[in-house]
Amino acid sequence: MADNVRIHAIIYGRVQGVWFRMETKRVADRIGVNGWVRNRPEGTVEAVFEGAKAKVDAVLDWCRQGPRLAKVDKVDVTWQPFEDAFENFEVTY
Repeated sequence: MADNVRIHAIIYGRVQGVWFRMETKRVADRIGVNGWVRNRPEGTVEAVFEGAKAKVDAVLDWCRQGPRLAKVDKVDVTWQPFEDAFENFEVTY
């Protein structure tokens, strides 16, 4: 478990109305990362990712580009203690 990590990310740019949440779930499920993603009222997307560091890094790299219609301006990342709090990856509201 030493290589497991948890991050909290806020994604800025044109990230709502472009299937960002559903595509993030698809990528996280494919790579094998647990957590959640949701839209925030001010227009950003917020996510928590937990899993092996290399897998979390891969999902985070994808978030820096996003789906085809997105335009990501920046991603703020906060590293947090790993909690093993999730059994899967979910879109929350």
